[in-house]
Amino acid sequence: MVKKLEIDWTRCDGHGLCATLLGDDVVLDEWGFPVLSGRPVTAGEMTNARRAVLACPALALRLGDV
Repeated sequence: MVKKLEIDWTRCDGHGLCATLLGDDVVLDEWGFPVLSGRPVTAGEMTNARRAVLACPALALRLGDV
């Protein structure tokens, strides 16, 4: 099943941990908030994507269906 990263903006506080863990898929804007690449997560990236979702201190990052 193909997944993509999504952010719940009502929860995101801009901690930036997702960008640290997923540098190819997430960059931080000028205020420190994540900007997603928008592309599907590949099978090789799935483990790190799941780690980033679980590590998000605000529980704002999730994996959604494409």
